[in-house]
Amino acid sequence: MSQKSDQAQQIDDLMNTFFAQAKAQFCSVIKSYWFYDGAICPGCSRPTDGMVKFKGKNALSLNAYIIYRERGVLIGYLLCKTCAKTIHTAAQKNSYRQPPLHTEIEQFLSASYFQHI
Repeated sequence: MSQKSDQAQQIDDLMNTFFAQAKAQFCSVIKSYWFYDGAICPGCSRPTDGMVKFKGKNALSLNAYIIYRERGVLIGYLLCKTCAKTIHTAAQKNSYRQPPLHTEIEQFLSASYFQHI
C-alpha cells in the first residue's frame, strides 16, 4: 500500500475544505469537485510543481474557484510561479476585476475536464 506524498495529502485536504465552502455558499449548484493534476500550468503551459514563494516562505499555489458550470464542478489546480505571481499582483491592484489570465485558465481547465470525463 503506497502512502500519499505530503503535497498530495495537503491538496486533498484543501480541496475538501474548498468543496465544503463552495457547497455552503452555492448549495446545490456545486455537485462535485475535480483536481487537475497535469504537469503543466493551466495558465501558460510551463512545468509546475505547485510551490511558490509567498512572503518569503514556500507556499502551495492551490486554486479552486473555477466552476465548470454545466456540471456543477469545482475545479482545483496548481499554477507555476509566474502565473501565481501575475494573479496575486493583479488581485492586489484591483480585487474586483479578473485579469485576462483567468479566462485562459478557465478555458484550459474546462477543456481538460471535458477530456477527463
